[in-house]
Amino acid sequence: MAESAASFLFNKLDILLRQEQELLRGIGKNAVYIRDELGQMRAFLRAADAKEETDEQLKEWIKQVREITHDTEDVLEMYMLRFAYQRRDTSGLNWYIKKMYASLKNWRARHRIASEFQEIRLRLENVSKSRERFKDVHDGMNERSINTTYDTRGDALLLEESEVVGIEKPKKQILDWLMESDDGLKVISVVGMGGLGKTTLVKKIYDDSSVKANFNAHLWITVSENFNLEHLLRNMIKLLANEIKLLPPQSLQEMTGDEMKEYISNFLKDKTYVIVLDDVWKVDAWKSIRYAFPRMSARGRIIITTRFHDVGNVACCETNGHLYHLNPLTAEKSEELFYRKAFPRSSCPPYLNEISKCILKRCEGLPLALVVIGGLLATKNNNLEDWKMFERNIGLESQEDSLKGMNKLLSLSYYDLPYYLKACFLYLSIFPEDELLLKWKIIRLWIAEGFVEVKDGKTQEEVAESYLNELLNRSLIQVAYTYRDGRPSKFRIHDILRNYIISKSIEHNLLIAPCGEEVNCPDKIRRMAVNTTFNDTKECCNVQYLRSLFWLEFVDSRSGLVFQKVFGGRCRLLKVLDVRGAPIDSIPSEVFKLYNLKYLCLRRTNIKFIPKSIGNLRNLETLDLKKSEVTELPIDILKLHKLRHLLVYSYGYVDEFHSTTRTLKAPYEIGRYLTSLQKLCDINADEADGIKIVREIGKLTQLRRLGITKLRREDGMDLCLSLGKLINLRSLSIQSIDEDEVMDLDNSLSSSPLPFLRKVLLKGRLEKFPQWVYSLDGLTELHFECSRLREDPLQNLEVLPNLVFLRIGRLSYEGEELIFKDRKFQKLEKLILQILRGLRRVRVEKGSMPHLVEMTFEECKLMEELPEGIEHLRNLQYVDFSEMSEKFIGKLTRQKYKGGLDWKLAHVSEVEVWNRVNYEWKLQQF
Repeated sequence: MAESAASFLFNKLDILLRQEQELLRGIGKNAVYIRDELGQMRAFLRAADAKEETDEQLKEWIKQVREITHDTEDVLEMYMLRFAYQRRDTSGLNWYIKKMYASLKNWRARHRIASEFQEIRLRLENVSKSRERFKDVHDGMNERSINTTYDTRGDALLLEESEVVGIEKPKKQILDWLMESDDGLKVISVVGMGGLGKTTLVKKIYDDSSVKANFNAHLWITVSENFNLEHLLRNMIKLLANEIKLLPPQSLQEMTGDEMKEYISNFLKDKTYVIVLDDVWKVDAWKSIRYAFPRMSARGRIIITTRFHDVGNVACCETNGHLYHLNPLTAEKSEELFYRKAFPRSSCPPYLNEISKCILKRCEGLPLALVVIGGLLATKNNNLEDWKMFERNIGLESQEDSLKGMNKLLSLSYYDLPYYLKACFLYLSIFPEDELLLKWKIIRLWIAEGFVEVKDGKTQEEVAESYLNELLNRSLIQVAYTYRDGRPSKFRIHDILRNYIISKSIEHNLLIAPCGEEVNCPDKIRRMAVNTTFNDTKECCNVQYLRSLFWLEFVDSRSGLVFQKVFGGRCRLLKVLDVRGAPIDSIPSEVFKLYNLKYLCLRRTNIKFIPKSIGNLRNLETLDLKKSEVTELPIDILKLHKLRHLLVYSYGYVDEFHSTTRTLKAPYEIGRYLTSLQKLCDINADEADGIKIVREIGKLTQLRRLGITKLRREDGMDLCLSLGKLINLRSLSIQSIDEDEVMDLDNSLSSSPLPFLRKVLLKGRLEKFPQWVYSLDGLTELHFECSRLREDPLQNLEVLPNLVFLRIGRLSYEGEELIFKDRKFQKLEKLILQILRGLRRVRVEKGSMPHLVEMTFEECKLMEELPEGIEHLRNLQYVDFSEMSEKFIGKLTRQKYKGGLDWKLAHVSEVEVWNRVNYEWKLQQF
């Protein structure tokens, strides 16, 4: 983490020294020295970070470096805040008077800050000199040293079958793949986070009698993070030779890497073989060894275990193999394993049942946690007080000696992260336990904090998304929910990992987040998540250097007091302020003096009015007013030229057509000033001071997501012209001003319309479906509602090659029949037909929608029969019939009970019939 802090500060200083020479007058020389020294120190810090757990002196030295970098950043940002902001609005008499007054104070401020920089320089010089004491770190700088901590992966190779639980299903599946009769090479990748038991599972498969009987050659190689290719190949040859009781070739030590690969390939080409490559960390590791295995052997099988999805995916895809995602244990299997470890000579006594359940919940099915924690509790002799103490401190208990093995395993993953990911990963500890991590919230926060690098050809949002993907790839976070097209939308982090990063965050003074116990605040708080337990002034007094503030809950009147205490502390460096859910109806004036603020969230508050002083927040990038009472923004919002995300919508039922209760009336010339906007949801299409908003939208060429409401017929052509310019658009929602208003959207956009658009929602009457929609090759999700189309829309929608989700919503189609033709909708997975009052028949030709999984029919009252050809949809798993006619349900019921060929849904695992009773949906017995 010291490397991370030093690298961020180095980059910041480097940019300032190149772009702001005049501004840094008086501190430039010291700033240059600090930048250069940090630049030279980064490689050393990278090696030192990984060794700090085993060397207390080194750990203290790293702490000093970390504190120096944080203090430097504090002083630098205070300096920039004082002098950079004064350069704005440099005209007029008021400015001249302010300048004269400020100049009298500035020389004292510059002198004080220059003295602080000099003091920091002296501290850095002393720390740099003491670096020479750590010779072993210097030795590891050019070649990454092997981690000296005990690696518990090897224990998996020694476990008896009786000690392993929950592997029956994955073992059977992988054994079936191994025994496939296909000749040639196939790779089976087993992927999962550290501690899930990948090695344990594969060892039991490797030792299975059927594997021994069906393969001539067997080989187990542990690759690990710091593998040496030539050493690994040499070891493989020795083991293979031993398999047939031969000595390795005499020239083995002189062989090159390519010669050894050729030897292994020749050895295996006439044999059936199974080889395990355990703990592969890099794609390059697989690529460097893959040609040692013959592609045309009688039957070759390689099993790879890895924490990284891309490693497993690349390896198995190259050979048409298989990928197995290893999941946590079920509740039943978790209990079995935990009880076996915690009560090795008896069963769980009744008085420990409830505590055991709480601990099991925290372990979330992670075998590593269950085994380590169960083993720890086995030493407590079933003492109730000891168990209660452990339950209270389970988050801190991971620091005890008995759990160090688990922490060291987690440390392998943490210390392997590049510097820019370490801060991002630790930052996730700021979110409450069990809260799902929203992808876009994380991305915006990381950017506001300055954790995301600027890369040519990419937006910072795209770079941040790649960071998330890398954490996901390393199995440090898990996907909780996805968008319709399969992209992750929400993540979760395992409790054991969360406890680990909380302890690291506190150790590195990255943030303070309450965990239900008394919180000890450090001398300087930089990031803080608070709840109503933070109601003592001593806990909120030192906020001068605060960068981020989150309120996790607002329960009673004390919350408002905490709010005032924090802002009474003059936290002028604040970049992130998130008070979602706070019971406030106005914004304290102090907020608009936070000139560094980049992220302001007022979601779910009672705020109705945004004052003109919002224009002071010139660095603001995200303004989140979702589910607040704000409906209009002042003209001063146009001063926020860096604003990237403007969220103002709120959903709720008004009537059958209006589901958006609150949208934004935008100021005029929004397209001229807010050119950095990427998300604008939702904006009224009304005119503003005589300027058509739909024309202004075309100037916002960075938009990724756009929501427009209250569209009138006469604005359709202008809107289409604007849409044609939004080449970065990913999501588009358009709604007319009322149900009878025609949306004239059948106008040309451009020669290459919206290449990245993935989601479209159209709500309003259409005389003709927009032709440009049929050209959206990237479209994965389409909704349309109240369109009142008379022609079958499927005739043209069937050309969309990547459509995954289709909802033909309320009153969208007035025809009697819909036909899904042969070999059309090849990627469609979910289909919803909703309140189509003229629809009588649906026909599915054989070969249509081969990947359809879910199908919903709601209130299509004229339908009397199941869709013709529905039996062809062999991947269909779920069908929902809601508010259908009694005649339809009666015939459906008779067909089901008659069975045989009459029951066309016999292949569907779940069929549900729903009816509305007294405005509530009830599942009908069927």
